[in-house]
Amino acid sequence: MLVIENDWLKVSIVINGAEVREVKHKKNGLDYMWTGDNAYWGRVSPVLFPIVGRLKGDQYQLDGHTYKMSQHGFLRDVEFDVEEQTDTTVSFVFVSAGRFKQVYPYEFKAIIRYVLKKDSLIVQWEIVNENKEEMYFSIGAHPAFKIPLVENETIEDYRLHFTPAANNNVMEYELKDSLIHERGNASDISTMQLTPSLFAHDALVYSNIDQITLESKKSGHGIEVWFEKFPFVGIWSKYNDTTDTIAPFVCIEPWYGIADTYHTSGNMKEKLGVNKLEAGATFLAEYKMKFK
Repeated sequence: MLVIENDWLKVSIVINGAEVREVKHKKNGLDYMWTGDNAYWGRVSPVLFPIVGRLKGDQYQLDGHTYKMSQHGFLRDVEFDVEEQTDTTVSFVFVSAGRFKQVYPYEFKAIIRYVLKKDSLIVQWEIVNENKEEMYFSIGAHPAFKIPLVENETIEDYRLHFTPAANNNVMEYELKDSLIHERGNASDISTMQLTPSLFAHDALVYSNIDQITLESKKSGHGIEVWFEKFPFVGIWSKYNDTTDTIAPFVCIEPWYGIADTYHTSGNMKEKLGVNKLEAGATFLAEYKMKFK
């Protein structure tokens, strides 16, 4: 477990998956991240690569070959190297070096960097195409935030505030059997009260959103997540249909990619939301979480 900290936050990160495990606020004493309890969901903030979500039939085709890959890909389970660390920043690097050829034919370097600025944690990604050809991939975040944050609060005390992108062309999607179905325009989205029934059919998925704030209407504590230019965002909690309850966390997941659609061709180059990176080029993206 590596630690970076400043006067506001102390952040603990594990080398396996370069995954943030704890964010503790020094000024208000709150712990913001989900604990990773396997009884609900054993992860905390995995990085999803080279796919986001599930493939139809857990497989895809590329240049005449068929490859098998499980949900969210494999980067969340690899051991990174620490490239550089200061008191308030740390960079992790992973080089594929032929280890995933059976499931993903491309060679790549992935750098995940965490930077603390006051009460915010900035997450930066670099994906380097180390092939002599175009490379196709998706990448996404999956941070799980603990709710309630404060004793004597309930999940129903929390709400989500949405800030659409400038084009205000927000689209809503639903998941059926882990595959994407478009529901239609949702440009009037603004504030959403959290209830377990929201997640009865899996995640909520939107396009063209710049920011989501998860906030308690009682205490005012919460998390602001900025992810301008990200094409998609997912919101998820683990739903229990027997008790009509959700796990004590909510994920806000900025994505450069999305699960397969029901009518997908299966060709990775035609996949909804897939990113194409030229030979030798570098993909860059970042998002920010502010803890209040």
